[in-house]
Amino acid sequence: MSAWSERLPAYTGFAAVLSAAGLPIYIYAPKYYADTYGVSLTALGAILFGLRLFDVVQDPVLGWISERLRNGKALIVNMVAVLLALSMIGLFAVAPPINPAIWFAVTISGLFSAFSFLTINFYAQGISKAGDGPKGHMRLAAWRETGALLGVCIAAVMPTVLMDLSDAPFATFAYGFAAATLAATLFMWPEWTGRTMAEPSQIREILSDRLTRRLLILALVNATPLAVSSTLFLFFVESRLGGTGWEGPLLVLFFLAAALSAPLWSLLASRWGGKRTLLIAMVIAVISFGFALTLQTGEMNQFAIICVVSGATIGADLTLLPAMFARRMAKVSPNGGQGFGLWALVSKFTLAFAAVILLPLLENAGFVAGADDVPDAALTMLTLLYAGVPSVLKLVAIGLLVATDLETE
Repeated sequence: MSAWSERLPAYTGFAAVLSAAGLPIYIYAPKYYADTYGVSLTALGAILFGLRLFDVVQDPVLGWISERLRNGKALIVNMVAVLLALSMIGLFAVAPPINPAIWFAVTISGLFSAFSFLTINFYAQGISKAGDGPKGHMRLAAWRETGALLGVCIAAVMPTVLMDLSDAPFATFAYGFAAATLAATLFMWPEWTGRTMAEPSQIREILSDRLTRRLLILALVNATPLAVSSTLFLFFVESRLGGTGWEGPLLVLFFLAAALSAPLWSLLASRWGGKRTLLIAMVIAVISFGFALTLQTGEMNQFAIICVVSGATIGADLTLLPAMFARRMAKVSPNGGQGFGLWALVSKFTLAFAAVILLPLLENAGFVAGADDVPDAALTMLTLLYAGVPSVLKLVAIGLLVATDLETE
């Protein structure tokens, strides 16, 4: 059966708009509000962390709702997609009518609440779509995560590209995102059927499964390096490397490498097994972060190579781990809503860590976004946070994966 007849491209398109609303916003939004409206990095970090605390309650509730949606599910999902688009417009295309920090909190709350609901339903839907066996989950994950990474690439580069084409590049990006969201939502509409009619699961039952707990902890530790490096990427390129103007191209290079590598990692996993393949990717990631620690001002070519290598390893992280988790949920929680509610919560906690811990540390070291004269101590702190912290976390994740038996549990 062909991918088109299975409507797998619908999952690619929907994953693209979801990813465009997720990680790139953590990259651009704090810097945009700091540069444009003078909101402090500490305040932005506190807001983002507060949202993640709210997610502790919200994401499990959204998972509970997801498992109980039957008739009218497609309509509800599409209405939430409209909220996603409007929140993006409010965040970047509307001048704050109130205190900018408060407006940032309001609009990004709507954005990420909608993002959470759609992500939970989207990944839960994939459980029944993939069917039984690891190959179905890996195949769907390859189509889905390739789309997600392409969405990240487009969202990462568009504000930079639009700076040469528009007087309001972020507003133009927001309106373009809204149009793309509408198109992807309509294409995905027929897929919101066919979910298993199994009894709704309970979080306690899901967390009582030993392998599920291990996969969630592994996801938390292994995804945090990406959250850290993504949050600090623009600052690192601009201030540490002196590469003003290179931020967009390098960011695209990073995520394009991830997108192009995703099908390859899926193929390797089908031959070598997901665990072995993921371990290889994680070791390569540690090596690339190690080289990033040695970079000095002006070494853009070296950093471009690091972006390609580290980006390719992200393709493995975002393809293989979700497929492993979905396969486990097919046994533990066939409806998938509660399980992926927990998965979404874990994923967003990694971004919260980057925001609430690292941004204040950077600011306390004397770092000022966009400043021409950044103290050496601040640059050293920036380098350690950007490359050193992810290296340590990746090593911990490798140990966790080695200790996890994916086959017998």
